[in-house]
Amino acid sequence: MLTPPTYQSVEGAYLDLLRLASQSPEHHIDARGNAAREVLGVTFRLPDPRQRLPYLAERKANPVFQFAEALWYLAGRRDLEMIGYYAPSMRSSSADGVHLGGSAYGHTLFTPAAGDTLSSFDRVLDLLRTESDSKRGYLPVFSPDEHAIPDNIDMACLAGLHLLVRSGRLHMVCHMRANDLDCGLLSDVFSFTMIQEYAAIQLGLELGSYTHTIGSAHVNEANMERVKRVLDEAQQRPTAPDFDFPVMPHSTSPDTITELLVHEELLRTNTRDYRAAEIAHLGFPAYWQQVLLLFEAYRQIQYGEPEAVTRDVLDALHPGLRWLLAHRWAACRKAVTAL
Repeated sequence: MLTPPTYQSVEGAYLDLLRLASQSPEHHIDARGNAAREVLGVTFRLPDPRQRLPYLAERKANPVFQFAEALWYLAGRRDLEMIGYYAPSMRSSSADGVHLGGSAYGHTLFTPAAGDTLSSFDRVLDLLRTESDSKRGYLPVFSPDEHAIPDNIDMACLAGLHLLVRSGRLHMVCHMRANDLDCGLLSDVFSFTMIQEYAAIQLGLELGSYTHTIGSAHVNEANMERVKRVLDEAQQRPTAPDFDFPVMPHSTSPDTITELLVHEELLRTNTRDYRAAEIAHLGFPAYWQQVLLLFEAYRQIQYGEPEAVTRDVLDALHPGLRWLLAHRWAACRKAVTAL
């Protein structure tokens, strides 16, 4: 039986694909001035899609951005005002300086088209509620119309997401036309598995496997030094950090996302600040409190109030998230070292 390579977490897939593309590329390409090493048509599977974070000090994964992007998608947004705060580099992909285009996957999935009352996501969920073992739960994202945009600077890398209900579990197959393995893969898998878990909750199903397929899997030559450091770290460390990612609460609904983003905006605009105890009393389950703790930590970093992120915020974070913050920002590392 031929099945895709399977990994316990996204970290293993990330490392193997980095090795493959950087050390044994099939092609050397130079699309639009971006020299890269490339392999074609790769696939991997995560039996537990919740294990969506890597713990590699050299990679410095950013869970603040990853949660922000996932919520931005789930809310169906395409504005730069929110996502540009967490990733200023994304502003260069906007044609009008206000919105993003093809890369605003959530807008395509979760916002109804003009004149419609249901999003494509909601229509697929309705289908899966009524048609057992359906093969039709496909959510296209890439549109042929994107080729008609002159000098399109923001073409969707995501072709589509395929939701499949089998034996009481919601599985998902993701189809990418292209993936930057060093810069884009980790954030994509994080957000898409969050969408999968959210969909499973709306359907009242257990979470199934996640399969990720890529047409052009590539590593940019400009990032090869970091790639080498990441691969060296993975090879030389005696043991890898091991943190289980928690389960999204079954109470999560569209209203949950809306309410979270109210507080996100208050923190992003520095209108409010929260102590950990205040976040604990906002009425959110512990899982979503963690996200607001991350946003509060980032507010402190961005607005430069303390020399280090406050101890109460870091103390209240999941150990894996605290590890990631400490390896990315000195303001967090100083406080974590003092714990």
